[in-house]
Amino acid sequence: MVPSEETQFVPKERVFWSCSQNIFDEIKRRSQIHNAAEEPRVLCIIQDTTSAKTVNERLTLNLPASTTLSKLYEDVAHKAGYIKGTFDLAWGNVLDMAPLEHNSEMSLSESGFDSGGKRNFLQLTDRDGEQPQIASVTDLYSSGLDDSSQERFIGPLPRDGSACGSGDYSSPSYSYSSILSKSDTGYVGLVNQAMTCYLNSLLQTLYMTPEFRNALYNWEFEDSEEDPVTSIPYQLQRLFVLLQTSKKRAIETTDVTRSFGWDSSEAWQQHDVQELCRVMFDALEQKWKQTEQADLINQLYQGKLKDYVRCLECGYESWRIDTYLDIPLVIRPFGASQAYGSVEEALQAFIQPETLDGPNQYFCERCKKKCDARKGLRFLHFPYLLTLQLKRFDFDYTTMHRIKLNDRMTFPEELDMSPFIDVEDEKSPQTESCTDSGAENEGSCHSDQMSNDFSTDDCVDEGICLDSTSSTERAFKPKSLLTFELFSVMVHSGSAAGGHYYACIKSFSDGQWYSFNDQHVSKITQDDIRKTYGGSSGSRGYYSSAFASSTNAYMLIYRLKDPSRNSKFLAVEDFPNHIKSLVQKEKESEEQEKRQREIERNTCKIKLFCVHPVKMMIESKLEVHKDKTLREATEMAYKLMELEGVVPLDCCRLVKYDEFHEYLERSYEGEEDTTMGSLLGGVKSSYMFDLLLETRRPEQVFQPYKPGEVMVKVHVVDLKSETIAPPISVRAYLNQSITEFKQLIDQATGLPAETMRVVLERCYNDLRLLYVPNKTLKAEGFFRSNKVFVESSELTDHQVPFTDSLLWKLLDRHGNTIRLLVLLPEQSPGTLNLSLQQQQQQGSSTSDSQKSSDASDFEHIESPTQDADSNSSLCVAADNRELENRIRATPGGSGGTSSDNENQFACEERSDSEVNNDRSTSSVDSDILSSSHSSDTLCNADSGPIQLANGLDSHSITSSRRSKAHEGKKETWDTAEEDSGTDSEYDDNGKSKTEFKYLYFRAEPYSQDDASWETQKCLVVYVDKRITLAAFKQNLEPYVGVPSTQFKVFRVYANNQEFESVRLNETLSSFSDDNKITIRLGRALKKGEYRVKVYQLLVNEPEPCKFLLDTVFAKGMTVRQSKEELLPQLKEQCRLDLSIDRVRLRKKTWKNPGTVFLDCHVYEEDISISSNWEVFLEVLNEPEKMKSMSQLAVLTRRWSPSTMKLGPFQEVILESSSVEELKEKLSEISGITLENLEFAKGRGTFPCDISVLEIHQDLDWNPKVSTLNVWPLYICDDGAVVFYRNSTEETLELSEDERNELMKKESSRLLKTGYRVSYSPRKEKALKIYLDGGPVKDPGQD
Repeated sequence: MVPSEETQFVPKERVFWSCSQNIFDEIKRRSQIHNAAEEPRVLCIIQDTTSAKTVNERLTLNLPASTTLSKLYEDVAHKAGYIKGTFDLAWGNVLDMAPLEHNSEMSLSESGFDSGGKRNFLQLTDRDGEQPQIASVTDLYSSGLDDSSQERFIGPLPRDGSACGSGDYSSPSYSYSSILSKSDTGYVGLVNQAMTCYLNSLLQTLYMTPEFRNALYNWEFEDSEEDPVTSIPYQLQRLFVLLQTSKKRAIETTDVTRSFGWDSSEAWQQHDVQELCRVMFDALEQKWKQTEQADLINQLYQGKLKDYVRCLECGYESWRIDTYLDIPLVIRPFGASQAYGSVEEALQAFIQPETLDGPNQYFCERCKKKCDARKGLRFLHFPYLLTLQLKRFDFDYTTMHRIKLNDRMTFPEELDMSPFIDVEDEKSPQTESCTDSGAENEGSCHSDQMSNDFSTDDCVDEGICLDSTSSTERAFKPKSLLTFELFSVMVHSGSAAGGHYYACIKSFSDGQWYSFNDQHVSKITQDDIRKTYGGSSGSRGYYSSAFASSTNAYMLIYRLKDPSRNSKFLAVEDFPNHIKSLVQKEKESEEQEKRQREIERNTCKIKLFCVHPVKMMIESKLEVHKDKTLREATEMAYKLMELEGVVPLDCCRLVKYDEFHEYLERSYEGEEDTTMGSLLGGVKSSYMFDLLLETRRPEQVFQPYKPGEVMVKVHVVDLKSETIAPPISVRAYLNQSITEFKQLIDQATGLPAETMRVVLERCYNDLRLLYVPNKTLKAEGFFRSNKVFVESSELTDHQVPFTDSLLWKLLDRHGNTIRLLVLLPEQSPGTLNLSLQQQQQQGSSTSDSQKSSDASDFEHIESPTQDADSNSSLCVAADNRELENRIRATPGGSGGTSSDNENQFACEERSDSEVNNDRSTSSVDSDILSSSHSSDTLCNADSGPIQLANGLDSHSITSSRRSKAHEGKKETWDTAEEDSGTDSEYDDNGKSKTEFKYLYFRAEPYSQDDASWETQKCLVVYVDKRITLAAFKQNLEPYVGVPSTQFKVFRVYANNQEFESVRLNETLSSFSDDNKITIRLGRALKKGEYRVKVYQLLVNEPEPCKFLLDTVFAKGMTVRQSKEELLPQLKEQCRLDLSIDRVRLRKKTWKNPGTVFLDCHVYEEDISISSNWEVFLEVLNEPEKMKSMSQLAVLTRRWSPSTMKLGPFQEVILESSSVEELKEKLSEISGITLENLEFAKGRGTFPCDISVLEIHQDLDWNPKVSTLNVWPLYICDDGAVVFYRNSTEETLELSEDERNELMKKESSRLLKTGYRVSYSPRKEKALKIYLDGGPVKDPGQD
């Protein structure tokens, strides 16, 4: 006897060792789990650089440090959707390193990966120049996906860049993939342009229809007759050829949509696939006229049916023959709660006749009276390709919204149409056939259920004709002639608001079903087809509960089973000659595209700058192949920057450049033959640096720039002339000491290092004196690009603390001075010169007292009344050309040829014109915003300033940087008209009570060459931005000609909007260089005053809010006092002669009238007032009735249902918030009895307009409340709108025409008032295909 497994005898020793081994394995396994939990992990970030679509994608893996490289490749392949072994992984931050080994068993930690949260950057690249292969569904299953996930590729998948879905379903987890390799199914997908999934589904269905595809191939395009771009059949032909022969995973449909006459905006329009089918078929028929394919659509898709009415008394029948391209099947009958369960049931209902009786009786021509009749449809012809549309989109009259019916409806794989021929419930022996409303096939389909008709010739009929066959012959018609097989199911997933289409199509070649979901093509089974029946019963597979019932079949296409007519696809060798030529042309185009793509993948694209001798700083993009040498790249950049004939090629070189810091990082001496890929670190989507094409004069020599050097712009300061010279560029190393750095500056400027003071500007108010000799530049805070100021003199200024020195004050003024453009008000000729002369005289009269003040007090020295070499400080008499010449600063250095006066003027101009040195910037770019009038220089080893070889100066580079900084800077609007006199330092006129502390201020005429503003009306003002608005206005007094309290300052913004600046105690720190200011004459606001905009309230006018004027209200003023001041202004400016007792002021909140202000109310005490305050002025027909704040003013309006009209507004004054009192008041003014009076609160903003077609049901009439201040009324303040009506009044009965006419009038009225007409929904854009290449636009249309 052979013992069984249970009865086998095992020695005790084996049992013991077996148990011991099991225990040991379990301990080892738990130990491994414990160790894995404590094991350090490696964070890998992988960038897919294999295509342009994936270069911005990142894969993130957090793996144990013991993971092998082989396992890393496996994990990346699984997450990216690639086949392992078809791609390489390389370090992303190391140049020219070989890819990681594919089959290596080395751990990540042994391979140089950093653990502990540090990021390891890798690049996923091509292997041997070939694109990674996309993993198929089978590959993904074999890589560890469980069976439950197998269905995730059936149904809606995300599309690249697509927004077709409406968000009604959640997309499954899916990794991006390239479209460059063909699917394993052998079929090619279509790229979704944005929302063109409906188009892709139809195109794939037509492509998979042998009869349609073969007929399209047999059509030949004639170049001489039509432009290929606008030829729809030709573009479809090209598309089908690409679908059959391309090696890509998916191809674009843009050429097809372009032939439709669509622009890019059409790609973002969602449309119905059945609508597209009919419109495209119509377009093809038009294009195929007078060709062999002229009747192709009718031959394949058109059927015929009879629309009849039969008298039930005499049997007389009138009928009309109509054509159809598809049969619309109702999912759920109107008013029914139960849907049809199958297509067969819906077809039976489609041909089920209805009885016309009662008021719907039919007038019989034979009986000459109204009789009961039977009306219905009979199929006469079935098309070869039968299209069924399942009408899943309906309208819900309860919610007044479109809905989608997701009910379950089954459909067979083979459909027998024989039961649906000529179905009749009964037949009278007196039946006669005649044509009543038109000849056969005249092309007018009057049935509400039918689709659009298509006219056909009467003599052509390729369908299944049964009208000439007797009923006996029809009864014996072979069933096989009426059997159709299903081959396409177009599925819609989503709701009525939007969703996604895809197609399930059976191939007639192998009988296999495939899912064509945009660019994704995969095999599916009959089970997947059954999942598109709809409903929620049965297993839904991968579909989530969020959209389980919203993914269902929408269009079904069947083909007649007839071996004599069923075609096979044309093989490539059987193609017509013109198609073979097209295949070869497309193949060459695809090869060329592949080569171009390969070039693109090996092309370095980097930003290129150049200081052009004529065009100044220009910017471009250099595109150079990675294998091109530096010498070849320099020649390409030379031509790109258009330097031919301007600078010799041998006087140009490419250097590494940092645009943000304006830093020349390094030059490439001796590397002219090195490839650009090596110099730039390979091909990357973006680089952390730029290139600069540097130029020199023939006699100059390029200076080498070494890595690790820092760039320093050195400004020489002359304390005697108070001059700050233009910058000189010096390069140094961060490890150099301050002593060594001073020696470098000595060589560049000639200043003695022994007495040199060096000041580093790092950020705002951070001027650091570098005085420790052995301290390194790095320790002092130097970075890539820096700015320093140097000074060397024998003055005693060295001995005082730095912050008290003249040097510090000069630099401080230099960093805080801004340039403003001030437009003066209209004045008589010579006023400006007179004002300037007065200013000059004031300067002469006060010069002695100014000179006696402390010389180190810079604020007093630079006051506008100072006489600083009066011949040069005031520029009135100077010619504009001479003035512009004198503005230019001295070139810097220790020597100069200018006279003392010129030096003095240059000193002032340099310190004022370098206004872009905004110290609010960080230390890394503190040198960016330097003078627009200076020019940078660079010193070589020899002494004396030498112009920078590349011409890189602060005007050319810095001006572009400055403009970018200003463009990106968010300006703060100084529009608040708050209480400008709250500070005790200002009196009632806004002038300072204390001694005025002058900061730097200087004004000069604006040159006519600089702007379109007239010379005598504009000033250029250089002013310290820390000055207050009050001080700024006092400094402008001599130029405006009136006291500061008599003019206003308006700041002009980029869009030429002007806003008044009124905060006298605020500084000009929010202003920046070249900001514009407009001065307007008029009384400025005093302490406690507010500027107020007054609007007139016209409750019964089409525009109830009308602007009147600007006025000024003051704190402590009563409402009556403000009305007394306002009425004369209204009479003078608006020609309104009003009585003070017939005028009220009330609160204005946007367009809504609010609280009524009583005459005794005091501003700021009873009424809160703020900046930009607005108020309503209302003219009364009778004296004011509002006497107390306990009263309530309500605006009422009567609605008359019998006339469909609204009456005018009438104001009702209530003594309390009682609903009963409101109804009593309404009863008094209307005559409606209390029991019949109904009211409702208006909605929205005043005047609460509403359509008379909606007011009856849209408002909450007669709310069950006793007070007005509770829900749903919430009437707590004046100005509420209340509608009222008589409940016994009957609503006017309107005909359809009258209702439509009234609807148009209401729509026009309400649109003018800004009311949104809710009954007129937004119209969807109609789907159109333009046969002439595009829509004709109205030339007067924008």
